[in-house]
Amino acid sequence: MLGKKVRSRAIFIFLVLTSLILTAYILFKSLEENVVYFLSPTEIYEKQEIHFDKKIRIGGMVKKNTIKHSAESINFIITDFKNEIYVIYSGSIPNLFAEEKGVVAEGFLKDKNYFLADKILAKHDENYMPPEVNEALMKESKQ
Repeated sequence: MLGKKVRSRAIFIFLVLTSLILTAYILFKSLEENVVYFLSPTEIYEKQEIHFDKKIRIGGMVKKNTIKHSAESINFIITDFKNEIYVIYSGSIPNLFAEEKGVVAEGFLKDKNYFLADKILAKHDENYMPPEVNEALMKESKQ
């Protein structure tokens, strides 16, 4: 039989390890949804539970012949070659923002087809595509 001192140390160590494991589990579980840098249009269509009041990022390619400039906004379509999302953005666009180039838009979904962007993240040279966008497009094209 273990002595009283040894038993109390063993219980203490067990409780500390259990609490560390539980804390790590809770931390990783809570960060799970926030780890994604952006969502593709297909991921948005397939996602069952979408929070329309939460700011998100959508990434993909700007569809050819869809950029429309007006006095107060720019409208375009982001595609992953499977699905598309219509985007409206008010503000200055990056110099190299163009059709058939990679783009990440940050803002709010109004529904699964309509996105109101408040930031365009396409500040890159004309041949560069963010690795996340390239990876998601490759993944979607293989399916």
